[in-house]
Amino acid sequence: MPQNFLKNKVLFSLGVTALLSKIAQLQMFAHKQFPITPEQHFILSILSENKELYQRQICEIAYKDRPNVTRLINILEEKGLVKRVPDVNKRKIYKIIITDEGIKLHNHIKQHMIALRDEAVKDIQTEDMEKCLNVMLQMIDNLEPIAKIQI
Repeated sequence: MPQNFLKNKVLFSLGVTALLSKIAQLQMFAHKQFPITPEQHFILSILSENKELYQRQICEIAYKDRPNVTRLINILEEKGLVKRVPDVNKRKIYKIIITDEGIKLHNHIKQHMIALRDEAVKDIQTEDMEKCLNVMLQMIDNLEPIAKIQI
């Protein structure tokens, strides 16, 4: 296959893959009647791995701007899944912490997300997945200096 053909199709294919993944997640969340959205679950996932983070850190990890993360945190806080804790050194800065209820919901949904992921990668060899991941990580490294996300 010619190199130009591949270059023209890679970003398109990544976009389609991301879109189909998002649609599959939305449909699964609706079918399972989860009380949060996939986007809100992503924030819970970040917090479950890191225990407590500043909002800016969540923005950087999620590649989302501050208004979007603020909206997501507000919703999760209203549902009792996260809480804001004042930073001991700075009066206006809060750490975001996942609650026990948030951990419980995250773990429940995580099982279903793993099953969806497993369905997405079925019949793909481990070596191919490793190559794909390495290529995507290189593309992230190439695009990060170009993409200007306001955090």
